Amino acid sequence: MRRVPWLNLASLLSIAILVMTATATGNAAPFVASGPCTRDDVIRIFRQTLGRDPENEGAISGRVGLPCDQVKEEIETSPEAIFRRVIFADPTLRLGQRIFRFDTFGDEAFWGDVLQLHKAIIGSKNGGVGGGVSPKTALAVGLKVDVDALPDSLRDALAKGLVDLDDPSTTIALLKLNAVVGVTAFTNPDGSVRSMGIQCALCHSTVDNSFAPGIGHRLDGWPNRDLNVGAIVSLAPNLQAIADFLGTDLDTVKKVLAAWGPGKFDAELFLDGKGFRPDGKTAATLIPPAYGLAGVNLHTYTGWGSVPYWNAFVANLEMHGIGNFFDPRLDNAAKFPVAARHQLGHTKVALDRDQITSKLAALHFYQLALAAPKPKPGSFDAAAAERGRAVFIGKAGCAGCHISPLYTEPGWNMHTPAEVGIDSFQADRSPDGRYRTTPLGGLGTRATQQGGFFHDGRFATLLDVVNHYNSFQNLGLTDGEKRDLVEFLKSL
Repeated sequence: MRRVPWLNLASLLSIAILVMTATATGNAAPFVASGPCTRDDVIRIFRQTLGRDPENEGAISGRVGLPCDQVKEEIETSPEAIFRRVIFADPTLRLGQRIFRFDTFGDEAFWGDVLQLHKAIIGSKNGGVGGGVSPKTALAVGLKVDVDALPDSLRDALAKGLVDLDDPSTTIALLKLNAVVGVTAFTNPDGSVRSMGIQCALCHSTVDNSFAPGIGHRLDGWPNRDLNVGAIVSLAPNLQAIADFLGTDLDTVKKVLAAWGPGKFDAELFLDGKGFRPDGKTAATLIPPAYGLAGVNLHTYTGWGSVPYWNAFVANLEMHGIGNFFDPRLDNAAKFPVAARHQLGHTKVALDRDQITSKLAALHFYQLALAAPKPKPGSFDAAAAERGRAVFIGKAGCAGCHISPLYTEPGWNMHTPAEVGIDSFQADRSPDGRYRTTPLGGLGTRATQQGGFFHDGRFATLLDVVNHYNSFQNLGLTDGEKRDLVEFLKSL
């Protein structure tokens, strides 16, 4: 089949977007609501309409074979779908969603203007530097594409294998379509890219792969455990700016970034300058979910503050947006030498330049509306999970801290490293020196993602977690009780 040259696709900027993540499969057809529904069609309709997977296997099998138009109409007119439409009619919620998905908070001044990351992405042929980032490369580092931002013509071309996935020009078009989740390109009047910025969604959204691997409908709040932040940042032509800020050399910065790997980020690096743990492993932690936080006091693995606190912290100090931020705890030069040196706890700009503070309320409102996803039907043994629930509440004692339905403690949900049975390295990088009781909502879904468990992914499987507590707390669980407990955790 003849491949369409890029110039013929210029009018289809969206083709570029599809291209970016379409590296894996170019033959998956977009969903069309006609004909008899397959199993995958039913799941896609649920995700598109209700933002979740079907509640059980019966919800799928009972609809397979029915006309897709009928299934779609049934689900769209359900009380749950109507409720979602009413909720999302709220202007504050819609504004919060837009901020979460598309607002850079002015951070293009850092990622583009200072680090010049956009130049490495577009390549020398397009006014940048080097070979540029092709869609294949973008996919390899975990970037995602929003299928709903793609025109039908682009979806068609991608499905037919007519899009060149090796051309950075396609990546540029993709960015201009605003289809790359969490990344925005800023252009000159002639269409050339002059800068780029990032959004909350870069790390805290992924896609459902409904069109192709890496291309699908957005899943806001889900941690992108495929995203290799370190590899992306290391492409920037001006990493010297980071080295200067940290007070180190360029080679050290590159070494630290290379160690992060997929699904990890180090939010404390710009505070204490510690790139590695005492055992030589990366100091980065797993990107946490941004869903299931309604009713939860503290946001991160080591506390720090509430959801709006952390939003302000990240927008100002991690995304490097333009705003105001206050936290005198960062004046502690012994614990936070980099932050104290740069007075990060006293970040100030003129009110008319602040691009963050006015957006925190709506952003918070939207995040609290992001419910933890339910596990896929068939992903756990229901009978075993029911037995495991009894172990969770009883013999294992998990419910003493993971209190239903929050599955964390109401109030100050923090514990010393000794209480958790692990080292204190990451806890010592926080103001309180403790670890938060992680909310378990969505755990079954996270179990299907790479990265492992606990803040740094030190436990590869849920059984490893159970074995840790069984040994540390002398629980005396049998092998069968362990298996049942794992199935219960997968059901959350």
